[in-house]
Amino acid sequence: MNRARLRNQKGAIDKKLFFLTLGLVFIGLVAVADASAPQAINIFNDKFHFVKEQLVWAGLGIAVLLFTLQINYKFWQKIASPVYVVSVLLLVAVLIPGIGIKILGARRWISVGPVFFQPSEVVKFGLIIYMAKLISTKKPSSIFFIPVLLVAGLIMLEPDLGTTIVVVVAAVAQIFFSDVDFFRFIGACFAGILGVAALILGSSYRRDRLLTFLQTTQDPLGKSYHIRQVLLALGSGGLLGVGLGQSRQKYLFLPEAATDSIFAVIAEEIGFIGALVIIIAFIFFILRAIRIVKYSPDKFAQVLSLGLTVWIGSQILLNLGSMVAAVPLTGIPLPFISYGGSSLVTVLFATGILLNISKHICYEKPAK
Repeated sequence: MNRARLRNQKGAIDKKLFFLTLGLVFIGLVAVADASAPQAINIFNDKFHFVKEQLVWAGLGIAVLLFTLQINYKFWQKIASPVYVVSVLLLVAVLIPGIGIKILGARRWISVGPVFFQPSEVVKFGLIIYMAKLISTKKPSSIFFIPVLLVAGLIMLEPDLGTTIVVVVAAVAQIFFSDVDFFRFIGACFAGILGVAALILGSSYRRDRLLTFLQTTQDPLGKSYHIRQVLLALGSGGLLGVGLGQSRQKYLFLPEAATDSIFAVIAEEIGFIGALVIIIAFIFFILRAIRIVKYSPDKFAQVLSLGLTVWIGSQILLNLGSMVAAVPLTGIPLPFISYGGSSLVTVLFATGILLNISKHICYEKPAK
């Protein structure tokens, strides 16, 4: 059968992806309001403190999404190099005492007045568009790994292994779609795996997390406390949950209830069935994004949308995987759902770019 390659003449965005994104943000606001209430009362004597902040970030993020989807995706190719350089400089700045804010032993935040943001969130986008530019302009494949190693090394100095994994996985997926030599690609991946293993085994903190993952029954009040509380929340939810707002684990038993562990509170309250619905929503989001990758109009759009899709998808997998003890706890927020302005705004920003590319997608249709 002859097939003709046609362009989306309507120039319409992927409405299913758009409304699904808004739905996930709404679910996130409800979940943050619920999960953060005990901690907000304990610290600020205002159970709505964290959700009010999240509402501001959600409003800003949706405004950014609506603005970004109007910008032609080719614009990002033009500014890819300066954006990458600025994002790297921010990673350097966060390591400088007096500029970077150190919290819980990690230097990951920069303060601009009352606003805190994480440069590592910015660099996800910076690296992805830069890699898309390099690959689409057919630069020598030998240089593809250099910007990835630079960014990964700087993030590890914070330290932040979880974000490093997300950034590297997204970039490696982009490189895989280039014309890089297969054996060179496999060799680089193998070296990367060895590097991650060395980073884990060379740090007592990360080594303890790995051992806790392998031996969750040991030290229930110490190293394995967090994952045990997560599993207790999941188990307490059963099939239908204990009821919206009725979680017991959120009452200062479950660490990071509104951020990294928010899915455990959700699953406890709405049960396996409700949690499955949210997981299906995430799967549908990724499938819509993959459709954009498949029918992208050119190489840059394809590699860019691939990087953005893998970025969001890998964060979802890492967070949900850690909640069911399939992977060690990494401190990765759940996209669209977890409390946190930097993560929410940047993910909505990335979604806006995907939606713009969806306006230009090409598809194949049988010729009449």
